[in-house]
Amino acid sequence: MKRNSYIPIICLWAFPFCFQSLSAQENPQTELPPDSILNIGYARGSLINLSGSVERITESQMNKEQITNPLEAIQGRVAGLTILKSSNGMAALESVRMRGTTSLTSGNDPLIIVDGVLGDLTMLTSIYPADIESFTILKDASETAQYGSRGASGVINIVTKKGVAGKTRVNYSGSFGIAHVYRHLDMLSGAEFRRVAAENNLQILDKGYDTDFQKEIEQVGLQQNHNIAFYGGGEASNYRVSLGYQDRQGVVDNESMKLFTANMNMSQKLLDGFIDCELGLFGSVKKNRTLFDTQKTFYSAATFNPTFPNHKNPETGGWDQITTASQITNPLAWMEVDNNNDASYLSAHARLTFNLMEDLKLVMFGSYTYNDAEDAQYLPTSVWANGQAYRGDRKSEALLGNLMLTYRKQAGAHFFDVLALGELEKNIYKGFYTTVTNFSSNALGYHNLQAGALRPWDGTGSYYEDPHLASFLGRVNYTYDNRYVVTLNARTDASSKFGRNHKWGFFPSASLAWNVTEEAFMKQFRSVDNLKLRVGYGLAGNQGGIDSYTTMALVRPNGVTPVGNAPLVTYESMKNVNPDLKWEVKHTFNAGFDLSMYGNRLLLSVNYYNSKTTDMLYQYNVSVPPFPYSTLLANLGSMRNSGTEVSVGVTPLKTKDMELNINANITFQKNKLLSLSGVYNGEYISASEYTAIAGLNGAGTHGGYNNIVYQIVGQPLGVFYLPHCEGLVSDGEGGYTYQIADLNGGGVNLEDGEDRYVAGQAIPKVLLGSNISFRYKNIDISLQINGAFGHKVYNGTSLSYMNMNSLPDYNVLAEAPKRMIKDQTATDYWLESGNYVNFDYLTVGWTVPLKPRRFLKGIRLAGTVNNLGTISGYSGLTPLVNSSLVDATLGVDDKRTYPLLRTYTVSLSLNF
Repeated sequence: MKRNSYIPIICLWAFPFCFQSLSAQENPQTELPPDSILNIGYARGSLINLSGSVERITESQMNKEQITNPLEAIQGRVAGLTILKSSNGMAALESVRMRGTTSLTSGNDPLIIVDGVLGDLTMLTSIYPADIESFTILKDASETAQYGSRGASGVINIVTKKGVAGKTRVNYSGSFGIAHVYRHLDMLSGAEFRRVAAENNLQILDKGYDTDFQKEIEQVGLQQNHNIAFYGGGEASNYRVSLGYQDRQGVVDNESMKLFTANMNMSQKLLDGFIDCELGLFGSVKKNRTLFDTQKTFYSAATFNPTFPNHKNPETGGWDQITTASQITNPLAWMEVDNNNDASYLSAHARLTFNLMEDLKLVMFGSYTYNDAEDAQYLPTSVWANGQAYRGDRKSEALLGNLMLTYRKQAGAHFFDVLALGELEKNIYKGFYTTVTNFSSNALGYHNLQAGALRPWDGTGSYYEDPHLASFLGRVNYTYDNRYVVTLNARTDASSKFGRNHKWGFFPSASLAWNVTEEAFMKQFRSVDNLKLRVGYGLAGNQGGIDSYTTMALVRPNGVTPVGNAPLVTYESMKNVNPDLKWEVKHTFNAGFDLSMYGNRLLLSVNYYNSKTTDMLYQYNVSVPPFPYSTLLANLGSMRNSGTEVSVGVTPLKTKDMELNINANITFQKNKLLSLSGVYNGEYISASEYTAIAGLNGAGTHGGYNNIVYQIVGQPLGVFYLPHCEGLVSDGEGGYTYQIADLNGGGVNLEDGEDRYVAGQAIPKVLLGSNISFRYKNIDISLQINGAFGHKVYNGTSLSYMNMNSLPDYNVLAEAPKRMIKDQTATDYWLESGNYVNFDYLTVGWTVPLKPRRFLKGIRLAGTVNNLGTISGYSGLTPLVNSSLVDATLGVDDKRTYPLLRTYTVSLSLNF
């Protein structure tokens, strides 16, 4: 089935606003002065002395929607940054990608830094969005090289708000909202189910009801956010303390989330300003209840027999089931599953700055982070034979300490900024889990594991890891006459994860910038406020795909055998040992320019990047012998990513009473898997020519030719590799099947390498982000728009739900009886364009004009509507499926998509 492409129409419509604010700047009307000081990684510098691309988003630029995770505040605001929200919206992000996926096995998430504390995406749940002062995004290798292996996938630096001199002030911000489902899959109703079954001479189990199970498992989700902050200080000290609370109900019955956060900052000048002391503490407690199995829940809700009741059988006390249907269960029984996650997070840090001389400073920084996450679930006998309970606990600790010496000197036309750093990091990861089955009663759930009679051998386990990282950094920034800027970084990391000969990795970078507007010949161009040209090159290491003890010979328990009258646990070696594992390295070239004109009312920034990942880690299939085991982790692969990012900010209207700002960005990105083969110890090894990434699941597809998205050398990562359907043909019995083309002339064969072809890619070629804001006196309006183009989505949901052979065990789409397709073979028939433009939110705010009052300083009221709608030619529920995270769901809409929901929110902010 082919759909019309919306790319030409959308591009013409969006061109005036297809760009966003420039690198390292505020709103167009309030661009940062050239001498503004920014935190650029470990270094501090001004825009004039900056030679790389750094984007800074402040509070006034952040998204105005009801935000759960802090990164949602910049979704669509930064070119090249893709943020995929968790489908259930419970304070989690599924993936964050900066300039695409650059590794098959290593970490692809950017480094997250909060007030100097290094962490990952899990740390973000401890930061209440209203506590954030700014985001600084580092993408160029010239800047991310400061963090060596930690910055290989980009850096997002978050600075929280601090106290200010003056009387103690109080700020409260809160919001209330409701979320509801506004669109479902159009399945046969109970009456239609009976009629279609009769017309097709099918015997059905008719319970006499007309139940829409999609609606039965839903609820109106009530949501509320609250944050209160106290801050103040004097000339020598300041403080800020804030408390936050979020309470979210999902639109599915058993989804909910409660999140408590706290943030404290204090600074103090000691010994007449010789020492600047900064202390910080932030933490959270999260209680989360989510769906155990998204696909089975929504698969069951859509296809369960609609003549069944929405209540338990009064005779058996249980839910009626369809014994002839596999893969689905009464969806109301899934609502009884208890699937909980409780997480506690605490981070404390301290920074001492010794002002040794006017230009010389010594900085000592240390942080400690503790994270404890408990997973608990109980699957009752209604969805799991004999019931099953699981309890698991995961703990992590991180200790970080660094010592930094900085020297900044202005000598005439020459400016020097030199930095030397030594850093040590230690992490501890530990945990355990237990699974028990065979429950005689559902009453105790997971609260008493003794109620389960059986403990499977592989149902219990534990782990412990303690990797270390030692690092040294040297950085020199030189500026001549505010015109020419040179920045050199030299970072070296040593990781305990590698063998003795490969522990150390060296990651240098260099960048140049030319402030053209400082040249004498530019004085005649009075409309040009700023023009800077930039170029840079750098290396970054990656160790995310290596476990702590990969290079060592390891053993594990593999069973129990009797020895005499006592049982004895036996052990086996785990895998092939590769002592030659080394750093995966990304080589990146960057170039770009920044332009501002007409009093900063027109801003333009263009950035180009080209990166190649070498020595890429991958798990290869090897022959036995000479290897003891059939797989080997080795550094043989390579991948290339390239792209162009264009950002624009325009202020076409600016008066005392009215102001219009248009900020947007567009990103063109390419990816290619270059190689997955090479020689290891004299043996040539290679990955499979076709490696499946994502496929279909469920009745009729499981175990068949159900692979859809593949990894193929020479192609972009994640391509659709499918048989070609020439159309529908009659099956001779009143139905239709898919006519599969014989592409190689040897008869139809659906095996890999036979009658299949590369039909498109799952990752978009073009990303769009746009924000339009308008103010009239004290009323302001903000509209956020995001889009993606050049990719495809496989509509596996329609493939399954259009199959009339599924009746009567499974319900089908209301359109299915007219189409009369009696086939479920996966071909390109259901491969559709994934192009879309999504209207993320619309916010209308009112800043209440106040006369001078003793206590109340400001009031703001706002109303927000999230997820207004989507422009797309996609025939399924929504094209907004996973298009960035390389896993089993990439590019495939397969019976797991949440019903479309919309949230209405009213918010209030008070300043005292």
